[in-house]
This record gives sequence, structure tokens and C-alpha cells, in this order.
Amino acid sequence: MQIPILSGISAGAEFRSEYPVNLIPVPKATGLSDGYLAPAHGIVANGTGLDRGGVEWRGGLYRVLGDSLYRVNSDGTKALIGAIGGTGQVSMTYGFDHIAIASAGELWLFNGAVLARVTDGDLGRVVDVVWSDGYFITTDGEFIVVTDLNDPFSVNPLKYGSSEADPDPIVAVLRLRVELYAVNRYTVEVFSNIGGSGFPFDRIVGAQIQKGAIGTHAVTVYQDGLAFVGSGRDEAPGIYIAGNGAAAKISTREIEEIIGGYTEAELSGTVVETMTETMHQFLIVRLPRHTMVYDAAASAALQSPVWFRLASSIDGAGAWGAQNLVWCYDRWNVGRNGADGIGYLDRSTGEHWGADVGWSFTTPIVYAEGRGAVFHELEIVGLPGQSSFGGSATIATQYSTDGVEWSNLRYISAGDAGQRNKRLSWRGCGMLRNWRIQRFVGTSETRVSMARLEARLEPLAF
Repeated sequence: MQIPILSGISAGAEFRSEYPVNLIPVPKATGLSDGYLAPAHGIVANGTGLDRGGVEWRGGLYRVLGDSLYRVNSDGTKALIGAIGGTGQVSMTYGFDHIAIASAGELWLFNGAVLARVTDGDLGRVVDVVWSDGYFITTDGEFIVVTDLNDPFSVNPLKYGSSEADPDPIVAVLRLRVELYAVNRYTVEVFSNIGGSGFPFDRIVGAQIQKGAIGTHAVTVYQDGLAFVGSGRDEAPGIYIAGNGAAAKISTREIEEIIGGYTEAELSGTVVETMTETMHQFLIVRLPRHTMVYDAAASAALQSPVWFRLASSIDGAGAWGAQNLVWCYDRWNVGRNGADGIGYLDRSTGEHWGADVGWSFTTPIVYAEGRGAVFHELEIVGLPGQSSFGGSATIATQYSTDGVEWSNLRYISAGDAGQRNKRLSWRGCGMLRNWRIQRFVGTSETRVSMARLEARLEPLAF
């Protein structure tokens, strides 16, 4: 019998979903199955610096590393532009002539030659910044502030705007198509540019969304809409895609169980990013201790929410070691999450920053309708023989009949480099008395795309 592998189940006091770790579910009819699990990207280090955010501008990569802005070259070398101060995640955007950086409540502009702070007292505290229609637009949490069209260092207090549908604070400002979005804690308001002598943006009443984001960096543009971690008033946080006046939840019960393990203060530091490549549309949700990834393209193909986890540990626990993805130099450039380092994603390796990491997937429950069965053989059908020369590629499996206690791991060789006809099978795999869950684990030394799990069972009379 064939056992599904794209998403699994764990059990304890209740049944919960178990998503693949460092494996990407790919919807594709192969003749073996309708989808397979592919190894996730490795992370290659090529420079130093404590990353706080980045942007591509005029063909170059610019990052805030520590307390300074740098231009980072393709080989990882960097040129210091100037100090901006502050700590923590920054917001970066650009217009025709300047990069803008919001850091530590201040706004900095760089025109390719000079880095300078906007010192106009009417600017106020800067929570976030975006560029739209010739203006740099910021918020202090209460007002929406625009710089002058002809002088981005100047602010006219008579041109302040506000988001007034709900008294919740503004946490972020974004631009989508030709519209300005003021993202509040519990609502989102949409504005269009009407010009005039006062605040140049006018509220689109029918476009208001009755959900909001939990933090400044917990929202991003995704799939021609907004994706964010947040909620409506008097609701528990979830993950939503919003647009055209409505918000649709994409978080599953399992995702919300994970989110529910954090306080509001912890969640306010969530960072949401996007990554689109090879028909995947990834929404990367970076929580303090988890990194969850949603794939809109795969979800549409499989007609079910597709999630997986990324982690940079050997046991698959904890968060992903990459952050602030920027497409530049024909690759995804990243900073190191929580440590010093910059680098890029690489599909040819599975290591993260030079260290092995673990991967795993769990099956749904195998149930024999109350009858017993003998598991004579389990076989993973896929593409072995892709590991590096000299490595010790292995895969292990274990099972549980209650979702709490697990059998010992049983290891097999996954084949040396070039052994593409290697069969990945286990024999004598125990009994099934009511139901059981199977789990498979490996490390980045073992890079195998897995399309099918086949079980050869012998049913028993009892």
C-alpha cells in the first residue's frame, strides 16, 4: 500500500499535524505519486556582519550590518557607507533617487554618494517607511507622514494623514499597486493618491480590512495582497492573506497552536518575508523559535494548505538560520539569523553556514480498521545517489503506536554519490495492532528527493 508523505500526524492528548522539516513539498505528477519531498536550500557563508535588513538598488545589494549601512558585493566583500545607529530589524525601501532606512525611530536617506539623516522636527518618530508616487511615507504609530515631493528631507505638518476607522495604532505602511496601505493592529486602511495641497492620499472606504498585523515586520506584500500575522479585535492571532476589503486565513490549526505558544510581545517581533522561484510562492514566517513556510502555488495545486518548517539544527528544532532574503546577483542573498554572518542560498548543498542540519517527515496514521498487520517491508521511492562524494548518507525510520512513545531508529544506507539505483528499504518493520505513525529522519549529508512510501503488509485475522 502507498502511504502519503507530504504531511503527517503526531498524537498525544490530541491529534496534531506534523509538517516536513527542511523538506519542500512539491506538487508534481511523476507516475510515482502526485507530489514529492525535495531537499531544502543550503546556506553558504560568504561574509561577516550582524544583519538587520537589506535591499537591492541599482543592481547592487545594500545591507544594514550592525550599526552601519554597507554595499555588499557578490563575493561578500563590503564597502562601508556610513553609520545609522540602532539595533534590531530595520525597514528599507527606495525611490528614484534614494534608499530610505528606518532605524531606531529615525529616517536615513542615501543617494548613492551621501548618507544623511532626515532632521526635520515635523517628521516625528519613524516606525516604518515606504515609497509611493514620489513620496517617502512614514508613520509614528498615530499619523501618516509624507515627505515633500521636491525635497525628501522636508516634512510639512499640514500634510499629515491618519488612519481613523479604529483607534488601534498604525504598525506599518506598505505600497501595493498604486495604493497606500496603513496597517494597524486590528484593521487595515487603503488610500489612493488624489494630490491636492494637503495630505495627498484619500481613504478608500470600501477597501478597509477588519484584520491587522501584530508588528511592523509581521506583514508583507504577497500574491497581489497583504500577508500578515495578526488578528481582528478580540481574536487570537493567525496568518492571513488580505485584499479587496477581505482577509482569508491560511494558518491551519497546527500553525495556530504554534503561534499560541508565544506572547503578544514575542509575536510583535515576527518577520514575514516572501521568496518566489521555480513555481513556488513561499511565505516565510519567522517566529522567535520557529520558521514556518507556506506555499501558495503548491496549496492551489493540491487544494489543501501546504506548510513546512525550516530549521538550522541537527535535530530539526528551532528557527531557520537565514533572514532578510534579497534577490541580487542572480541568487537569494541572506543574513544570519541571530548571529554574525552573511551569505546566500544554494540548492547544491544542504549545510547551513558550514554545519550539517537535520530533516524529517512523518506519515499520516496507518489504520487497518481495527485489524492487525505485519509490516514486512517499507520502501522510499525517489532519487538517491545525489549526496556528496565521501559522505555517509543514511536514512533512519521509527514508528509509534500511540504518538507518544517511539521505537528505536533503524538506519539504512542511502547510497553513495552516483548510486542512483539504490533501493531505500527496511525489512521486518514490526506489527500494526490498531494504528501506527511512521517517521523518517536524515541529515544534510543525505540529499534525496522522495516521491513515494510503499508498505508491504500482511493482514492478520485478529
